[in-house]
Amino acid sequence: MNVEQVCKQLDLHVLVGEDLSREVTGGYTGDLLSWVMARLPADAVWFTVMGNVNAIAVASLADAACIVLTDNASLDEEARVKAQQQDILVLGSEKNSYELGAQLAELLKK
Repeated sequence: MNVEQVCKQLDLHVLVGEDLSREVTGGYTGDLLSWVMARLPADAVWFTVMGNVNAIAVASLADAACIVLTDNASLDEEARVKAQQQDILVLGSEKNSYELGAQLAELLKK
């Protein structure tokens, strides 16, 4: 399953990025950046409310498939610019991280 399919199935909207072809192999939910940095798998969808430049750095270091800002969390302008520079795909949703994580888990089982 790729990011485009995840976007459609979870009703996500793109905040930064254009290429939705990246394959997704899992997901991770967390907001404590040092914790996430040590545990976020490569090619995973990361569900968080952290829309700052440090979250972009963590996603880049972990080689995440994308970041999904949940609960209508906002992406600050510095983070938006950094995400564009580093080709980090950032998506958004009004749903919470638990709900989206559970839905993604079901999708990846199929």
